[in-house]
Amino acid sequence: MSEPACQVTEDAFLGGKLRLRQPKSGHRAGHDAMLLAAATPADPGDCVVDFGAGVGAAGLAVASRVIGIKLVLAEIDEALVEMARSNATANAIAAEALVLDVTASAERFASAGLGPDSADVVLMNPPFNDACRHRTSPDKAREMAHVAAAETLERWIHASRRILKSGGNLVMIWRADGIAQALAALGRGFGSLMILPVHANAASPAIRVLVRATKGGRAPTRLLAGLVLNDQAGRPTPQASRILTGEGLLPLAIT
Repeated sequence: MSEPACQVTEDAFLGGKLRLRQPKSGHRAGHDAMLLAAATPADPGDCVVDFGAGVGAAGLAVASRVIGIKLVLAEIDEALVEMARSNATANAIAAEALVLDVTASAERFASAGLGPDSADVVLMNPPFNDACRHRTSPDKAREMAHVAAAETLERWIHASRRILKSGGNLVMIWRADGIAQALAALGRGFGSLMILPVHANAASPAIRVLVRATKGGRAPTRLLAGLVLNDQAGRPTPQASRILTGEGLLPLAIT
């Protein structure tokens, strides 16, 4: 590992209730991870799997809210897996951190303890920048976390469908201008979709979408009122503040 990648910061999330060590450079957890956590439904005893977990931010935020889940943090980068494991211990949260490529075979998943129909919930923040439209980063870890190949999303959704139980939920955050791609991939095996747009401010188009999909679900798709992150002065809106400090939930998390 290069010298800059060895440098870490310790950052507070959920109003200080969760403290995480993460690399000073490269991909860093932020608002997307906390929004994803606030959109994730879970009950005590559920097996909750965080795909592309990084240092564990989203999954650990869910586990800090719902005591008694079985949390699995799956991440391809071994250094981040070690950091996720350390973060779980530091926050007194039970979690299994695995070095696992989300696009790996079913056999590899099974050998890691994630066989078919084994999970109640999958949450994920896949790489979502199109390499053809975005300049790639010289930081390879950052590039891996942010830049998607053409088939990335479909393969991540396929893996989640394989390990989810019937009736289990997938929750994902994705760029808003890629919603058609997400809906197409979710059309195979998922239904009962709930879609929540996320806006930087009330005057701007959505920059993200949060999507909850149920394996085998048959209910009509629901497009929810959007979340606005900042007011006209650039300050967090009251709703966004409650979500980011862990004092509130997004409608997708309510079962």
